[in-house]
Parts: sequence; C-alpha cells; structure tokens
Amino acid sequence: MSVYNDILYPALPVFAQNIACSAVGAVRFRSRFSSHFKRVLKYWERSVDFSTEELHLLQRNRLDHLISRARDHVPYYRDLSPPSTAKDPKQAIEENLSSIPPLEKREYRDQSEAFLARDVGNGRLHRVRTSGTTGTAIPIWHTPQTLAEEYATVWRLRRSCGVEGPSTENMTFSGNIVVPFSQSSPPYWRYNAFAKQHFFSIYHMGPANLRAYVDKVHTIDAKYVQGYPSSIHLVARALLESGKPLEPGRLNAVFTSSETLLSFQRATIEEAFGAPIRDRYGVSEFGVSMTECGQGNLHVDMEFGIVEVDVTEETETSETGPLLITGLAHSAMPLLRYKIGDVGTRSKTPCPCGRAGDVFLQVDGRVEDYIMTPDGRLVGRLDHVFKEQLAIDEAQIVQERRDAIKVFVVPGQNFDDTESRRLERSIRSRLGSDINIEIVAVSTIAREPNGKFRAVKSSVGRINA
Repeated sequence: MSVYNDILYPALPVFAQNIACSAVGAVRFRSRFSSHFKRVLKYWERSVDFSTEELHLLQRNRLDHLISRARDHVPYYRDLSPPSTAKDPKQAIEENLSSIPPLEKREYRDQSEAFLARDVGNGRLHRVRTSGTTGTAIPIWHTPQTLAEEYATVWRLRRSCGVEGPSTENMTFSGNIVVPFSQSSPPYWRYNAFAKQHFFSIYHMGPANLRAYVDKVHTIDAKYVQGYPSSIHLVARALLESGKPLEPGRLNAVFTSSETLLSFQRATIEEAFGAPIRDRYGVSEFGVSMTECGQGNLHVDMEFGIVEVDVTEETETSETGPLLITGLAHSAMPLLRYKIGDVGTRSKTPCPCGRAGDVFLQVDGRVEDYIMTPDGRLVGRLDHVFKEQLAIDEAQIVQERRDAIKVFVVPGQNFDDTESRRLERSIRSRLGSDINIEIVAVSTIAREPNGKFRAVKSSVGRINA
C-alpha cells in the first residue's frame, strides 16, 4: 500500500497530503501492531535472556511445526522428510535442515505460487514485492501474523534503547515518495500524525535543499531516527557542515536498515545526531532478523529465523560464507534454507554483551553508490524502481555523467517496449525529467572482482567520507 498516486496526490495541497499520509499510516499501524504483535513482543522481551540451549529448543519446536505444515499444505515441499526425532534440539535442527536442499532465488521466482500453503485463505494473504539484491522483482506473500512478528524484532531492539512504543515521535528517511518530485521549495517532508512520523523525502536532497532539512530536524522533538543509512548520512553531513549537530542525548538512537552501513557513515551520523546507531539486518522475504548490540555485533533473532553459513572461509574465531535463511514465522509461504544472496561472518565465540545465541560480526549485503542528478541531488537506494518489474531478470544502473544514466536489464520472457517505458517512468518519478535515461538490454550483468553484484554504480555520486 502506497500513499502516492501519480495524478491525485501531487495535486493536493500540503495539508491534504499530510492527511493522506496519516490515513495510510493508520491502516499500516493497525496491520503491524496487532494483538499478536503485542503478545509476541512481550514474550520475546523475556526470551532475549534465554540461554543458547533454550533458544535452540524454541527454534526446534517452531521448525518442526513449519516442516509439518509444509509437508501437508505446500505443494513444493510435499516430499519433505518428517521432522527429526532426535532428543537434542540442536541436533534435531541440524538433521532437519541437512535433509532439505538449499533454495535458489530463481527457483522460487519461477514457481512462487507453489510455495503457498493451500490451507491459508486469500483473505489472510498480503502480497508484496522485493527488488532483490540483483534488481530482480520477486513476489512475496505473508500473513498479518508474519508481519507482526517481523515488527516484534524491530521493536524489541527499539525498546531496549529506551523507545517506549510505536507512537513515539520519530524522523523517517526511507523510499516512500511523500513529496512530489516537481516541488522545488520546502517543506520536503510530510507528517503521519497517527504514528507521529515525520517523513523526509530522500529524493530532494540537493545541496541547497539540505539547509531546510537541517533547520527542520532541529524543530522536531523526536526520540529516534530511522531509515536508510545513505540518506541519513547526507543529512548528518549537512548538520556538521552547518555547525548545527544535535546535542548529545536528545535522541535515544538512530536505527538503520535496508542497506549496508559503512564505517564512515556510522561515524558521521553518530556525531551529527548525538546518538548511537543500532543497525538491523532484515529482508523482504521475512526470513531473518539480526539486531545490533552495544558491542557493534549483530545478534540473530533466533525466535524469528534460523541462519546457516555455507562456509567458504574459516578462522579459529569466525566463519564466513553465503547465508541460508529459514523463516520460522513464515508458515503461509515457507522458504526453507533460502539463499538470500548476502555473505556473513559468524563469530565462534560469545558476544561480550552477554546475550546468548548466534552472533555475526558483519553481513555484507547491498553496497551501492548514489546517483547524482543534474541539479546536484544525491539519491540512494533506487531498488524501488524494479519492484514492479517482474519481466526483468536482473538490472543495474550505471552513471558516468551527471546528466545521464544507463539502465542495463536482463530481459525476462515478457519484457517489451511497454515494460521499458514503465521502468523509465518509475525512474523519472525519483530522478526527474532533466536526466537522460538509456535502457539497454543485455544477456548478463558483470559482477565485481569479489563476486558481488552492485545495483548502482556511479563514478560521480560516490561518497567515501
């Protein structure tokens, strides 16, 4: 569900756009923060103190239930072996998973409806799309209960930082198009009164415009900031360059997600906003959640999912490799041992913070550049333009001049001129009409020397400090 309509929303006055944001916010609030969310969060705030053995028992019970449901109701998994009968929970988990082949993204995408549980009515299913790490649109279905548990992981982290609840005043920097692109003067933000959420446009962050962002940030009595690190970093730099950082302690924390948080971004953001960052790794497939502790490590929210490492590199203290995820809350559309496409390094030693369970030193996911527009705006996280493009197998945006970009696409079976024009319209809704867009069909898109895929490569929009 989006607040944005290409014709109606931009024509509304600002106060009416705020009302529209609040109306959509009210619907989203009720779907995310249900009675199930409250029950799960209450329990998980206790289970965060469980021992590793207790967490494995919890995982084993949820995995057994998931496998049994998949065998009975999910066409793709009808030939699964029954759950292990081993007494030791960790051994049972390992036996269960070792009997299931890893699931490739393309295999899921090509037959996604075969993963839907047949006993879940359409009225309980919600469909979303993820662009994927490679710009490949993937349909995802989930139930309200799955969404509620995803947000329970988010709010367990936030409450541990002193943020009371979902109605706490906050500043959000995400990909929602809440300010029409044609708008050339402040305000570059809208307000969701229902959730006390100040939405800042990430598509208007030109050098001149950022002064207005700096001034607005100082007027908001928010307790936390959330959003993409690339966008928050731009505002943080502007705060420091203007000599107007927020006083330390004004915010409880800055919560980043959806992109790889780089070390220089962390330093700048924490200095400018006067608050610690707590990063979170999650995916649109609802299969994993990792949340950062005060030691800078990422703890797997083991109640929500199981994370395996297909080890390619190992030391005495850690193991590194591609991640395979199994979402324990995803009973309507199980994805077992799903190869998410990211690489992680898991510690073999307990975290100094004292929290038990699996802990990762880092996860290498999406690393991208900004696109710089002809008027000097820097726009990050452009994967949204590919979410409706099911006819594209892979896509990459490349920029070598400020006034132009090339969009390389690996066409799917149904890609045609109509899909190409739709993709261009989606890009222009974020970058504007002054930039030249060339869409180029290719058979493959080259990976980086380290094997990673970069969705955006810009020699003019790269920020290293």
